[in-house]
Amino acid sequence: MLAGVICVGASLLTSGCSSVGAASGAAAGVASGLVTSNPAVGIGVGIAVQAATDEAIGRYMRNMHTDQQNMIAALAGAMPVGETRPWAVKHTLPIENGHGQVRVTRAFGSALALCKDFVFSVQDGDGPNAHEAWYTASACQQDKGWKWASAEPAVERWGNLQ
Repeated sequence: MLAGVICVGASLLTSGCSSVGAASGAAAGVASGLVTSNPAVGIGVGIAVQAATDEAIGRYMRNMHTDQQNMIAALAGAMPVGETRPWAVKHTLPIENGHGQVRVTRAFGSALALCKDFVFSVQDGDGPNAHEAWYTASACQQDKGWKWASAEPAVERWGNLQ
């Protein structure tokens, strides 16, 4: 049993974000099962801890993506059509930092809002040969500034966490 606890602990240290919930749930389940001697309690605790961990990680990642989207939207809102500027987001924890370029391609308005279409890049690394992927999106002016206004074109970048 001690070997199982050690394996779970090692997996927690080496796992990526997508498996942290499962590993923490397994560790909590094993620990609860050892304390209570009831496997049903261990399973229940493990499932609850996994769900709570997955939710917390999902919320944190959504906040990090929102920071990037807000930065890009504000930058695009301040730019005239045709201009290109760099963007960068640096978080306290070195997770979901990003940088690239923004280029406004079109500005349009309606009775409801002033909006801009733009393309933005995300660079994988800082080197001169770093891969740069381009995406399209829109931003519209609101009372509190420019906000991200599109979902589909950027789903490839941020997944379903928009």
